[in-house]
Amino acid sequence: MLDGLDAEQREVAMALHGPVCVLAGAGTGKTRAITHRIAYGVRAGILQPASVLAVTFTNRAAGEMRGRLRQLGAGGVQARTFHSAALRQLHYFWPKAIGGEMPRLVERKAQLVAEAGARCSIRLDRNELRDVTSEIEWSKVTQTVPEEYPAAIAKSPREAPRDPAETSRIYAMYEQLKRDRGVIDFEDVLLLTVGVLQDRLDIADQVRGQYQHFVVDEYQDVSPLQQRLLDLWLGDRDSLCVVGDASQTIYSFTGATPDHLLHFRTRHPTATVVKLVRDYRSTPQVVHLANGLLASARGRAAEHRLELISQRDPGPEPGYAEYADEPAEAEGTARRISELLDAGVPASEIAVLYRINAQSEVYEQALADQGIAYQLRGAERFFERAEVREAGLLLRGAARAGGAAPGLEDADIASQVRAVLGTRGWAPQPPAGSGAVRDRWESLAALVRLAEEFVRARPQATLRDFVVELDERAAAQHAPTVEGVTLASLHAAKGLEWDAVFLVGLTEGMMPINHARSDEQIEEERRLLYVGVTRARRHLTLSWALSRSPGGRPSRRPSRFLDGLRPGSGSAAPRRSAAQGTATSGSGSVERGARPRRRPRGPVRCRVCGRSLTDPGEMKLMRCEDCPSELDEGLYDRLIEWRAEQAAQLGQPAFCVFTDKTLLAIAEAVPDSEAQLSAIPGVVARKLRKYGSDVLALCAGEDLVGRDEPEKNSSKK
Repeated sequence: MLDGLDAEQREVAMALHGPVCVLAGAGTGKTRAITHRIAYGVRAGILQPASVLAVTFTNRAAGEMRGRLRQLGAGGVQARTFHSAALRQLHYFWPKAIGGEMPRLVERKAQLVAEAGARCSIRLDRNELRDVTSEIEWSKVTQTVPEEYPAAIAKSPREAPRDPAETSRIYAMYEQLKRDRGVIDFEDVLLLTVGVLQDRLDIADQVRGQYQHFVVDEYQDVSPLQQRLLDLWLGDRDSLCVVGDASQTIYSFTGATPDHLLHFRTRHPTATVVKLVRDYRSTPQVVHLANGLLASARGRAAEHRLELISQRDPGPEPGYAEYADEPAEAEGTARRISELLDAGVPASEIAVLYRINAQSEVYEQALADQGIAYQLRGAERFFERAEVREAGLLLRGAARAGGAAPGLEDADIASQVRAVLGTRGWAPQPPAGSGAVRDRWESLAALVRLAEEFVRARPQATLRDFVVELDERAAAQHAPTVEGVTLASLHAAKGLEWDAVFLVGLTEGMMPINHARSDEQIEEERRLLYVGVTRARRHLTLSWALSRSPGGRPSRRPSRFLDGLRPGSGSAAPRRSAAQGTATSGSGSVERGARPRRRPRGPVRCRVCGRSLTDPGEMKLMRCEDCPSELDEGLYDRLIEWRAEQAAQLGQPAFCVFTDKTLLAIAEAVPDSEAQLSAIPGVVARKLRKYGSDVLALCAGEDLVGRDEPEKNSSKK
């Protein structure tokens, strides 16, 4: 059980008594250490599996922990999120503690908050609704009641997004509406569980009799309410192991605080403290940049920062790229991704990370223009896809029948899964292109890979066991890996890792974000960038754009967090024309990071009112959304039909030919020459060569059906 652990991880695994605090840096194998600790305790007879509760912060992390514990022979251990564990206890004890049926859980509270605002004669737009909802959630996890909110916000470094008195009124009305309708929200799950354990000592004793040993991962993200629940679970015992890294505290806006981690030794003077600093994830070059980023950090969390030591072979230096504008940055990033794909890096091992979700659109477009498949983290859930649900039904049927097909009854699980999914579109080799057929194949292939991993971990398992594994993963939304470049916000990337990471949009105002004003807020932004850097195993590129839109004034400057780290930031740096893009390697040399553009970029102006455009969708239409449209509806319909035919021939999604906005712009402009067509955003040089003659023919009212085939083919080379 201890083989393969380094000295510090082994120390964690053998520290089975009393309070234990593990300070674990990014990539240092903390999950490996704590799962081996639990399994070692079970094997040694010190820990009973059913008496251990391991708590973490995401369903994915909990699912991964359960999988590892099963492989190590400790499958009876409960690994859950705080909310999941509390909800389970609340369901069980509700009849005894309160009586009657437990209230329905409201998963999305925005609609109820909007109604509460309306009842208070306060109309909330979409952004205001999000802000007020966040304030209510923060209040509840910090155990602040509505009438105390104004005073609490005044004492907090948190900036109120609107008048605290108004928010307090909406908050109070929201709580009243929930009571009137007999519903509860996620924060209520924790609050009610705390209330039951505080008021009913008999129930608290029953819970403590069940769970006698606790492990808490990501302890730096614990809120005051979660800490209160943990204290009630523990009682007067100290059989607790916490794991965390103050330098990865990035959720303070939700009420999370590193105070509990930083003050653990004060609360538990006899605690065993172990530091994990050997980084097994990232190359020395990536680790050097991560350490350098934190070297300038300030505040309490910075005083406890861990100096990581890479255990990997050297790799390429991090790259730095400067571009004239955001579309150029996205196009340059997409080209670099294409090069990595050509070099053999799987698409699923590449990620583009940004500060806010609104930045994703321009990267979606750039990747689509290159024909590169991508997946938005936080988009449609894997287990909710039609083909995955269908595959689950088929596998359950096969498991009930005792096998996948005649002659395969004694085959391993992976072979049986291949046989079942082979009837629904899976094949050993992927289909050509990246369209709907390829998307379906990728989903099924992910299930096949999962079956292969499962059989390696449990050679004697049955197909029925694999179906149970799928059900557990679906409940926890613990999805397998799907091929496609990941687009995600930095917050959503926490806990994940890739071979190649692109950190984009690193300008002042975005990193740190412009609403981060206090020292604490600025330092949290630095930690957020640190989390992004430490997601990369080998390839890391950091980039920024000098203006938002083409032709805009180059007034932006790179993030202050890169000062002293990026080449030339300590002195006057050589700089080429930003229109061509500048990239620098970690060694300080200046390299060409983006090819010369196919045409000079000027400001994109509305062709109706003349206003400068900055919104990507408006830039593609070349007019304001509110300005009158001159759409040729007949032409637009013909373009849509033509695009569908092209996409079907290529086996790609329709947007890989042209996006809806580009087709709208073409149908409004009705270009009659290649020059006019190429002036439309989205009609890049490659697409002009491939589709230009067809599009211009459609604009001229020609029928493509009767066109000379060799001529048509020549236009698509």
